[in-house]
This record gives sequence, C-alpha cells and structure tokens, in this order.
Amino acid sequence: MGFTRSELESFRDAAVDDLMPEHPKLVFVGINPGLWTAATGSHFAHPGNRFYPALAAAGITPRLPDFASGLDDADRRMLLEAGIGISNLVHRATARADELGRAELRAGARRLERDVERWGAAVVAIVGVTAYRQGFDRPRARVGKQDEALGGAELWVVPNPSGLNAHATVDDLARAYAEPARAAGITLTSKSG
Repeated sequence: MGFTRSELESFRDAAVDDLMPEHPKLVFVGINPGLWTAATGSHFAHPGNRFYPALAAAGITPRLPDFASGLDDADRRMLLEAGIGISNLVHRATARADELGRAELRAGARRLERDVERWGAAVVAIVGVTAYRQGFDRPRARVGKQDEALGGAELWVVPNPSGLNAHATVDDLARAYAEPARAAGITLTSKSG
C-alpha cells in the first residue's frame, strides 16, 4: 500500500479515532497522527515507525501486525484484549510533529488528563519526551516513570518510535515500553526488557 504526496496531503488536519478498550490497563499516547496514520486510520502506521516492532520485541504483543496498511480487525482485537489503548496528545494530523505549537500541545495535555480520568486507565505512557515537556510544561522531564499521576493513572514518558528519532533502536524502544507494560500488569511474552 502506498500513497502519493498529494493523497497524503489530503489528510492534513484529519483526526484518527482513539483505539481504547473498555478497561484500559495501558494507554500509549502519541504526539499527533502523521499523514500516513490519518490515511490508514491506524495509529503509528507509517512504514518507518518502530512502535509495533518495539511492542512485539518487548513481548507486549505476541506478533507484529502489518501496520503500514492499517490495522485489521484481528490486530485491533489483539491490542484491545490485552488492555492496550492508543490515543494522541493532539488529534490533528500533520506531516511532522514540529508543526504543532506549544499552545496546541498544552491544550491537548489538559484534554488528555480529562480523557484518562474518564477511561480509568491504570498506566499512561506519553510517547515522546519533547512533546511531554512542552505539553505539560515540564522542561526538565526525562524518559521513565514520572513523579506525578495523570488523571489518576501512573504516568510514564517513553521514547518516540518515529524514524526521525534514529538514535533509539527497536531494542531500546522495546526495553523502554516494557517498563510501563509491566507496571500496568501486562504479561510480557518474551524476555526483552
């Protein structure tokens, strides 16, 4: 599956629905949907994104979905039945996350806190330390478990899986993602992390 630049641009400012189980154990929160994600309707769908490879390498999911084409019903069920949800700090699709302003990230953080409380999530993992620092006004925040909660959920910040974050390998991401998964009570199916 591929898209032309023009086709992708037609998805600018589109939103992607949250993927949320009824009782989420762990919610991964991306910065915002990219154009490929908006085109497929599936979070973290760009072929170069390492989110799903990291989940599989960590043993959070038992297999790697064919995410670049968009998650199919079986892939969505796999995540939902494990208690894993996916949302975004900002719902508006852009070509790059740096197209978002600080005010938009801060508004997204306030909305996210209300959403997390409504969902009753046990653990939330913000995917991207820079977006967390800006959105939550925590300029010195580091990756890992945070001292504060978010909407009643234990709060983690994990590395961004985008190909633009090239210094983080899939194994690095897997180790980082395994920590909040363990904290959420998700049984890992491999020895990664």
